[in-house]
Amino acid sequence: MTRVARDYGDKLHNEAFRSVPLHTNFLMNRFPNYKIGTKNIAIEPNGDPEVPPLKEIVAKETADLLDRRQRLSVRELAKKFEKGLYTATLLSNEVKWGQVALLERDVLVDKLRNVLDSLRGRVVSKNRDELESSISMAEKLAVQLPQREGELLQQKAEVKKLATSLKLASEDAKRIVDEERVNARIEIESARAAVQRVQQALHEHEELSRRTEKQDVQELKTEVQAARRIKMLHYRSKVMDMENEIQVLRAQFAEKASLSVQLRKELTMRKSPKENKDRIYELEGLESLGSCLHIIRRTNTAPNVSDCLIQWYRIQPVGSKIELISGATKPVYAPEPFDVGRFLQAEITFGDDSVTVKTAGPIDPAAGLGSYVEELVRKPETEFNVVVVQENGNDCDVDPIHVLNIGRLRMKLSRGKAVVAKEFYSSSMQLCGARGGGNAAAQTLFWRPKKGLHLTLAFESVRERNAAIMLARRFAIDCNIMLAGPGDRTTG
Repeated sequence: MTRVARDYGDKLHNEAFRSVPLHTNFLMNRFPNYKIGTKNIAIEPNGDPEVPPLKEIVAKETADLLDRRQRLSVRELAKKFEKGLYTATLLSNEVKWGQVALLERDVLVDKLRNVLDSLRGRVVSKNRDELESSISMAEKLAVQLPQREGELLQQKAEVKKLATSLKLASEDAKRIVDEERVNARIEIESARAAVQRVQQALHEHEELSRRTEKQDVQELKTEVQAARRIKMLHYRSKVMDMENEIQVLRAQFAEKASLSVQLRKELTMRKSPKENKDRIYELEGLESLGSCLHIIRRTNTAPNVSDCLIQWYRIQPVGSKIELISGATKPVYAPEPFDVGRFLQAEITFGDDSVTVKTAGPIDPAAGLGSYVEELVRKPETEFNVVVVQENGNDCDVDPIHVLNIGRLRMKLSRGKAVVAKEFYSSSMQLCGARGGGNAAAQTLFWRPKKGLHLTLAFESVRERNAAIMLARRFAIDCNIMLAGPGDRTTG
C-alpha cells in the first residue's frame, strides 16, 4: 500500500510539472523551464538567450522608419509603411496567441491545484514536503499569471495603437503616392504636349527657313546673273582681254609676215629685173604653217590657172634638193608640218611652155603649236571631232561628226559606238595634209589606215589638223614607223 501510494504520488507530481509550465515565451510559443531554488522560489534559468520585449522591437522599428522617412521616396516610404503594418499585424496575432495561452494556463493551474489538494490526504509523510512545495509553487504561479496577463493586455493595447497609426500612415502614404502619380501623369502629359508644340514650331520654322532659303537662293542667283550680265556688258573679262590680245597679235603677225613676203618678193625682183618682167604668175598667201598658198596671174594676158597643169614641189634649204609632192596638182596648196623649214615651188605648164613660182623663204612653223603638241603627248590618247569629206576618192554626204582617236599604238575613227577604222601604226599606213586644194585645205588631212581604204577628214580648226598630224607622227616614231603622204620620202 505504501509503495503504491509513493509511486502514484511521484507519477502525479511529475505529470503535473511536465504539463504546467510557469512562464510562456510568446515569441517561441512554448513555456520555459523553471527550477525550485531556496525558500521555494521559482528561478528562471539563464540558458536561453534573452529576447527583447515586443514594445522595444516595435519602438525600434518605428524609430528606424521615422529616421529613414526623409531619405526615402514616396514609393519606398509606402512600401516601408506596408511592411510595418504587416509586422504590427504579426505582433497582434502573437499577442492573441499569448492570450489564448494564458487562458489555457489558468485552466491548467486550477486543475493542478485541484489535483494537489486531492492528493494531500493520500500522500505519506515522506512525500508530503514535496507535495506542499508543489502546492506553494502552484499558488505562486496563480499569482504571477494575472500580472503577466496585465502586462500582455497593456502590450496588446500599445500594439493596437501602433498598428492603427501605421495603418493610417500607410493609407496617407498610398494617398500621397496616388496624388504624386496623378500629378506626375499630368506633368508628363503637359510635357508631351509642350514637346509636340515645340516640334511643330521647329517643323514650321524649318519649312519657313527652307522656303526663305530657296527664295534667297533664287534672288541671289538672279542678282548674280544680273551682275554678270552687267559685268559682261561694261567690263571685259581677262579671258576676253587675252583673246583680243591674241587676235591683235595674230593680225600683227600676219601683217608683218605678208609685209616680209612682199619685201622678199621685191628684193628678188630687184635682183633679177629681167626674169621678173617675164614672170606672169606668183604665189599669194602667208608662207607659214596653217595658211594656204594660191597661184594667181600677174597679167591679164597670162592663161587662166585652171587651164594649166600644176605640180607642187618641196625644196630642201640645203643642197636645193627637189622632192615631188604626190597629188598636189591644184592651184591651192596648204602647207603641212612636213613642209616646215622647206621651200615650196609650183610648176605651171600651159602648152609647150612652163613657168615656176617659188616661196620667198622656208615655211615658218605655227606659233604655239609645238607646246600644244607637247601637252597632248603626255596623254595616253587624244580625241578630235572630224567630218568625213571623202572615202576612197568619192565625196561623202554630210555625215554626223566622227571621233578620231589618236593613241600611242593605234588610230581609230568611230561614229558613236560604230567603228569605221581602227589600225595600229604600220608601214602601210599613210598620213599627211590634204593635197586636193579647196578653200578648206588647211583644215583637212589625208589618212590611209590600210590598203583599200583612204579617207579625207575635216577638222574644226587648222590648229587641230596640224596638231593631229604631228601627234600621230610622234607616236608612230616611238613605234619605229614614219608616217608620210603618198610618194613622200621617209628620210632626209
